[in-house]
Amino acid sequence: MMNLVGNIRCFLMIATIGLACLLSAPMAAGQAAQRKANEAKGAQTVIKSNSLEINNKRREVTFTGSVEATKGDMTINCQKMFVYYLEDKAEGRASEKAAFKIDRIVATGEVKINRTDGGLATAEQATYYQSDEKVVLTGKPVVKQGEDFVEGSVITLFLREDRSLVEGSGDEKVRAILSPRSGKW
Repeated sequence: MMNLVGNIRCFLMIATIGLACLLSAPMAAGQAAQRKANEAKGAQTVIKSNSLEINNKRREVTFTGSVEATKGDMTINCQKMFVYYLEDKAEGRASEKAAFKIDRIVATGEVKINRTDGGLATAEQATYYQSDEKVVLTGKPVVKQGEDFVEGSVITLFLREDRSLVEGSGDEKVRAILSPRSGKW
């Protein structure tokens, strides 16, 4: 059970750091995103759901039903959240909880990521890939900050590079609405 608690804490820290950068919006400055990510590192994370299942054979933790994950000024709501982890077989581990690492985190079903500063991301699915430090939003993804927003078929946030890619598909084009900041362009 202690391994699970350590894994869940690790997952939550990683998820909220990644999603904090996400909600800084693709249009935001890199320094602001980094500052918000650093603030999120120290905050306590609380996850509420109707049920929690741990499957060590599949290396998966599943939160189901009205999932709400809160850390600092950010709240993630979805219907299901899956945490996939890998076992690190390195020798000389000081503790059991250090023997696992997060592979990816998947939030599905009416995903909403809210920030108290007004940032909002919505999608049917958000997937965070730890090794690549990227978040992929699919299923009508939209990222909003104030009156600005961007939407497409797929929105990918490359957190390490402070870079975003918004893609359309077929006849569906990418759309961005940017409001003037000082009344002048």
